Amino acid sequence: MSRKIIIDTDPGQDDALAILMALASPELDVLGITAVAGNIPLALTSINIRKVCEVANRRDVKVFAGCARPMVRKLFTAEYIHGATGLDGYDLPEPEMPLQAMDGVDFIIETLRAEEPGSVTLCTLGPLTNIGTALSRAPDIAARVKEIVLMGGGCFEGGNVTPSAEFNIYVDPEAAEIVFTAGMPIVMLPLDATHKVLTTGARIAAMRALGTRTGEVAAGWLEFFERFDERKYGTDGGPLHDPNVIAYLLEPQLYGGRFCNVEIETGSALTVGETVVDWWGVTDRPANALFLRDVDAEGFFALLTERLARL
Repeated sequence: MSRKIIIDTDPGQDDALAILMALASPELDVLGITAVAGNIPLALTSINIRKVCEVANRRDVKVFAGCARPMVRKLFTAEYIHGATGLDGYDLPEPEMPLQAMDGVDFIIETLRAEEPGSVTLCTLGPLTNIGTALSRAPDIAARVKEIVLMGGGCFEGGNVTPSAEFNIYVDPEAAEIVFTAGMPIVMLPLDATHKVLTTGARIAAMRALGTRTGEVAAGWLEFFERFDERKYGTDGGPLHDPNVIAYLLEPQLYGGRFCNVEIETGSALTVGETVVDWWGVTDRPANALFLRDVDAEGFFALLTERLARL
């Protein structure tokens, strides 16, 4: 039986690859994809999701627009990494498939209430605004979620948008705080794991060597996306963040970590958005998240490339 998931995302090239990976995987039943503002504004993320679905020839997927701004703060975006469209690196036509009329937050709430309790996994690839808003409107849905698997946060790696904060959590720390205190099972794919998964030249070449449009699109996206982090970190390739969420669902044995307490900093101007991870258990705060720190990078890229080859 396939695993029912909702993908919540703000594409972004790495988000796009995560979506392609999910749509290529029969083990996953994508109930819908909700757009959130993050890497770029909502008007573009809701378009980009549909472009990606059309690359995968999956016009049947339902796409919903969610929140256009964080719950409390002004929107901070990342065109400096992803380009003006969010998917710079390969030009795609405007999508033909429609955007659903229902609000994305309402879709999350109604779907979780309609499906069997504990049967739907939330896969979040961007700021947690849609999920935090849904939990605020309908606290009962927390008990119905199988688990939330999210890309966000960091501990030993620090941050990527401030010295202490990772982008997805930084954009809407208030939403993240709601999520981390809601009592749902949480799996984190933080920078500590994703910084070990680099888009080297050989790995991008393997995607292009598939000889398919999907492989060419993916390679084009990554060659654009990696340029910023290559300059920043001085590495061959940049970290490929969001597809780790889908890879974890498909092959969790690729990852290692431990359950620990994670708190979200919302009050400090210096460290707002920091995920305070009690990795060493130095407090008596209860564990609330599986924090994944280790990853088999070769296994990850083998899985990603194999799934792209299916499209």
